Formats: sequence, structure tokens, C-alpha cells
Amino acid sequence: MSIFDVFDRISAKSTAPRGKIEYVIAGLGNPGMEYDNTRHNAGFMVLDALAEQLGARIDRLQFKGKTADVDICGVRCLLLKPTTYMNNSGESVVQALDFYKLGAERLIVVCDDISLDAGKLRIRRKGSHGGHNGLRSIVDLTGRDDFQRIKMGVGKKPHPDYDLAKWVLGRFSKDDAALMQESAKNACECLKLMVQGKTDEAMNKYNS
Repeated sequence: MSIFDVFDRISAKSTAPRGKIEYVIAGLGNPGMEYDNTRHNAGFMVLDALAEQLGARIDRLQFKGKTADVDICGVRCLLLKPTTYMNNSGESVVQALDFYKLGAERLIVVCDDISLDAGKLRIRRKGSHGGHNGLRSIVDLTGRDDFQRIKMGVGKKPHPDYDLAKWVLGRFSKDDAALMQESAKNACECLKLMVQGKTDEAMNKYNS
């Protein structure tokens, strides 16, 4: 091992997050390349954007998902991308919460919302699943609905009879993709505020 390798290891160790995990931040989506950049994967997009900002990689396999241990504004957090497919997201989330002995008040979920225009955000402290299958799974398996969430607007169906599955598993138009990139950046800023206990500030600044 060279002296440079030693310095690299010391540097990596000194910048690693310290203390206990205080929040689980779960971005919802479906695993696999065929689902990349689809509307239903808006939660994955946000976590990937945040990880890039933090110089982290969400690639550790645990809790039926991919994770990264990161420091966000001095708060140690677990970024979690369930690999269970959307309808079973709760299986992954519950495992992570149980392992770190955290309650629902220490969970933040990022997911898509077809009731909001593409690029819009809505932050909520709690609420029903609203028909979203990922949220439904988390509510069912935790027995709680009092967890914070960031809903990413992905656009409404073109018309009421349009197939819902086809819509959420479809990809964004060029214009909407640009809006989503900006929205993902805003969601990252929301998360930085929320883990510091500044959810009201995030809501006032970013809620649509």
C-alpha cells in the first residue's frame, strides 16, 4: 500500500458520517433500467440528485433496497431506494426503521404525484396514501400515516380514461423532463431543511 492510499483512507474515514442514523429518507420507484426516468421513479430521481450533491453513491444492498449513509447539514441520514417494486415499498422501509429503532416521525418519503403538474412540489407532515401504492404499502406495514413526505408532481393523465399504469410508467416529455430536474433540485433543498426540523420553512418556500 502506497503512502497515497493511506492518505486516501484517512481522508475517507474523516469525512464519513458520525453518530447514529437520525432519519431514513426513502425515495420510491421501481428497480431496473426499463423504469429509469419514468414518472413513477420521481423519488429515485430526487435521491440520486441528492447523492450526487453529497458525493455519495446509493449502492449498498440492505433492507431490500439500495442505501447510502450520508451527512445532511450535520444530520446523519440513510438514503434508501427500495428494490421491492413500488407496491411493496413498505417492506424495505420497515426493515430500515426497525434496524435503526426509528419511528415514523423519523421517516421522510419522496414519491410521485399525478395530481400535481410536472415540476410542482407538495410537502406534507402526514396524510393518507391517497391511492398511491407505494405510500399505501408504507402506511399498511408501519401502521402509521404521520410521516413526512415530499410529493413530486409528474403531471395529470391526458384524459380520465387514460390507463393509469401506462401513464406512471411512461417517460417525461423533453419539456417536463427539464421541469423535473429543477424540481428535484428544489426537493433536495427541502430535505436539507426538513432533517433540521425546518419543515415549515420548506413548506412556505417550496409548496405549490
